[in-house]
Amino acid sequence: MENKKWSEDSQEIRKRALIMNWQEFSVMGEKDKTVFLNNIETDNPFHVLFSQQFDRRSLDLLCQVAEKARMIHKDRVEGRKFLKSLLFGTYALNFFHQPSTRTFLSFQTAQEVLGMGIRDIRDPSTSSEAKGETLEDSIRTFSSYFDLIIMRHENEQAAELGAWVLNKSDRRIPIINAGSGKDQHPTQALTDVYTLYKSFDGKIDGRTIVMVGDLARGRTVRSLSYLMKNYRGMKLIFVSPLHLRVSDDIRSFFDRHQISYREADNLREVIPVADAIYMTRVQDEWDQKDQGEPIPGQVKIHQPINPKYKFKKEYLDLMKENAVLMHPLPKRDEIDEEVGYSSDKRVVFWRQERNGMWMRVALIATIFQKENEILNWQ
Repeated sequence: MENKKWSEDSQEIRKRALIMNWQEFSVMGEKDKTVFLNNIETDNPFHVLFSQQFDRRSLDLLCQVAEKARMIHKDRVEGRKFLKSLLFGTYALNFFHQPSTRTFLSFQTAQEVLGMGIRDIRDPSTSSEAKGETLEDSIRTFSSYFDLIIMRHENEQAAELGAWVLNKSDRRIPIINAGSGKDQHPTQALTDVYTLYKSFDGKIDGRTIVMVGDLARGRTVRSLSYLMKNYRGMKLIFVSPLHLRVSDDIRSFFDRHQISYREADNLREVIPVADAIYMTRVQDEWDQKDQGEPIPGQVKIHQPINPKYKFKKEYLDLMKENAVLMHPLPKRDEIDEEVGYSSDKRVVFWRQERNGMWMRVALIATIFQKENEILNWQ
């Protein structure tokens, strides 16, 4: 009965959302938006825009699908042929308004693993946006040719706007947010959870995670923080300069969900209690122009990081035996260079990068409802 009521409520929310204008939809709460964004028949994600869409069931499922796909791919003949057959004949567009290396290549490779045809737009000056076409019209155009859009954009809610446009059209195809302004980067957060899942044999509950660096503007920190509500007994420690501390909305989120957190000013002091240390770089590309914002395409000389927020080689001696050092990449000088070349198995950020491709395989397969075929492959 409860499921039936939820279904009826969900249908009502979707009906209301379909007649809303963008301004009305954009201020809806995440719970109501999730109903509008997920596949209502299966509760799988359809559009993937923010971390709050995912619950513990969906996170565990994605980790399991990623693990199984990874195993299948090791069979270089039948396994890879099977994976390529899953989405053969479908087409993906990687629409990247912002520079990207890892996320772009990760999605592209994941699509190839699943047999998708791929196109990309990485320079807006080559599209009709340069002629004044609106983002909404560009998205509608893309939907005529593709079955999936991966979208990275400098504007907050750009991917949401695309999803809203397509849900009101006769070509409702999924959009995945590959990084939206300073707002969220949900697939990086899924990658981070998968890395924790693999590092701790699936046992994430009760861990202490230390997040370090630009916590005010780092969209990966924001997205991963939201996912922590799905795990029991988590403890978060935020280490950053005063002007880059985690924002009030994240603190409010933790308070509402009774997630334990505190702030610290010195990385060295908290390393011994950490199960995972999540380093981030300073996001100075978001600085105002009068503070030296880089011109697109121009390499900027960055200020060195304060030593209090840098992971030094000797800090490896302070870590727990089974702790992990993570970084969403790209990194600069916030981790000693020797650490990246260390054979210490607790340094996992290069494995974390590889995990991202498999998590994106799992996510795309689940969006297209192919997860059971992967899980049941013998």
